[in-house]
Amino acid sequence: MKLIKKTEGVVYQAVDHFNMWGALKVKEGISQRTVVSLSHFLPDGGAKMKPSTRERLYFIITGSITVTSETGEEFVCDEGDAIYIPPNEARSMSVNNNLPATILVVVVRVE
Repeated sequence: MKLIKKTEGVVYQAVDHFNMWGALKVKEGISQRTVVSLSHFLPDGGAKMKPSTRERLYFIITGSITVTSETGEEFVCDEGDAIYIPPNEARSMSVNNNLPATILVVVVRVE
């Protein structure tokens, strides 16, 4: 068991993300397969279209984002919403309106 206090974590900038910063809370070494972070996006922030070999879950704590699939399907996610993205599915993300968004990101390595 491991407690991670709100002031703990490693600050990072995710690859292919813009106008954001994150706080890595649970990483490999603490967990065998799961990474958990808080991502903070400024207005006009987001992530480029990209697949991942890992499962992802975004839980929107504050703000509103749109997640777009590689087929162009858009999912508007508001505070309290969660979106699951299966492994190898490409997605992009953008912040809606002129308010920042904070997202709890859970990433699981698929064996």
